Amino acid sequence: MTPADRQAAELRSGIFFGLAAYGLWGVFPIYFKLIEAVTPAEVLLHRIVWAVPFGALIITLRKQWAEVIGAFKDPRVIGWLALSALCISGNWFVYIWGVVNERIFEASLGYYINPLMYVAVGVLFLGERLRRAQLIAVVLAAIGVVVLSVQGSGLPWVSLALAALFTAYGIIRKRVAVAAMPGLFAETALLFPLASVSLLWLMLNHRAEFGVADVTTTALLLLSGPLTVFPLLFFTVAARRLTLTAVGFMQFLAPTMQFGVAVYFGEVLTIPKLICFAFIWAAVIVFTVDALWTARKQPPVRVAVR
Repeated sequence: MTPADRQAAELRSGIFFGLAAYGLWGVFPIYFKLIEAVTPAEVLLHRIVWAVPFGALIITLRKQWAEVIGAFKDPRVIGWLALSALCISGNWFVYIWGVVNERIFEASLGYYINPLMYVAVGVLFLGERLRRAQLIAVVLAAIGVVVLSVQGSGLPWVSLALAALFTAYGIIRKRVAVAAMPGLFAETALLFPLASVSLLWLMLNHRAEFGVADVTTTALLLLSGPLTVFPLLFFTVAARRLTLTAVGFMQFLAPTMQFGVAVYFGEVLTIPKLICFAFIWAAVIVFTVDALWTARKQPPVRVAVR
């Protein structure tokens, strides 16, 4: 195989794994709808508990235990990972709660806003300067949120909480020199003691659906671990093989699919919501075109994750 053939094969596999990752995240609401009889708190506990053994299997297959052990030996790294674990678990809980309470539109909106919130945080707290197109995109998104807050049913707190928690998570993880999979394993391992004790307490007090509900529900709860780890694993593979621009463009696939899932489940798309999404989509278009235009002037950059 020639170098050109290998590069083409790498690109195709990167696209495949990228689509698989964002596709799974895009249809996540369907999974939570299937187990909506289970409280969001119990679902969150299952995601954490079952992600640990499955994550350990992936770490073993990828031979990354040295990175995990190194992280746990460094108090500073563990402190940052504990903080990121709180952010991502909070993000998971809000997302689950939003889906089962018929707020998938708001969840979708949150992940459209997320890249724009990264830009805003960079300006406000990190001293970065906005390009004109980035400023236009942020202003358009802000107008959309204001319209929904004033003309709709109030501040879309699910959207803002999801975007804020995931932005905080991303910023914290950028400060820690730990790869994606070892980092996720460390985060869930840090949460595991409290999550397992809490889940056991629910079961002993007959407040858990696990093992009590029908076999399908119990099996779906067991699947929460793989469904948490697999998309991230696919993302890490894609990120190694695609440019930063390609990965950035793909990130809008998930909220777009979530929007479609919300329509499928019959959530009402009110006029204020439609206006808000129109502004957000305009912001996304401006943001993406600017990113593509800027990338043409620079050498391609791949995301540094493993």
